[in-house]
Amino acid sequence: MFSMSIEADLGACTICADRFAATQTQHQPRPVVWFRPGVRILVAGQAPGARVHESGRPFTDPSGDRLRDWLGIDAETFYDRDKLAIVPMAFCFPGYNAKGSDLPPPKVCAQTWRHQVMAHVGEVPLVLLIGGYAQSWHLGAKAGVTETVADWRKYAPQSFPLPHPSWRNTGWLKKNPWFEVDVLPSLRAQVKDVLA
Repeated sequence: MFSMSIEADLGACTICADRFAATQTQHQPRPVVWFRPGVRILVAGQAPGARVHESGRPFTDPSGDRLRDWLGIDAETFYDRDKLAIVPMAFCFPGYNAKGSDLPPPKVCAQTWRHQVMAHVGEVPLVLLIGGYAQSWHLGAKAGVTETVADWRKYAPQSFPLPHPSWRNTGWLKKNPWFEVDVLPSLRAQVKDVLA
């Protein structure tokens, strides 16, 4: 059934209620909806984390601080819905497993919503693809995140594949200093250009 407001429909989605109830966190769905047509930058990530589930606002955690630093923008610009959209591969926090690790984004979310959301948002001058799930969906990337990010020039300047800015990736960043030296200056220049 056609709706005038995909944001409202997505915000009311409970398709994963049983799945989330069966996780270690036993939480309810809370889609984090942060997109509008006409934005200049689209952040395609993985899924909200536990802090974002609580706040209802994307990237309200240390990974958000790191991401904003990578982009060279402040929080005010980052959260300006007319400039930047955040469209993860799953809109709800997937929960933790018995070991306390993040569960992957449920495929049913992207299958149900992604094409509709992307059509609603429309063409975007700059797309940031954070992590393997987004890189696979948008680029058809079959390689791992490191190889895809290392091949960033193939996709720039319209798309930038990025590692996840999580603190868990601090080791990855230390092992791959080329990311900070080569990728980030080009990324920041492109962000500045599309927001000008």
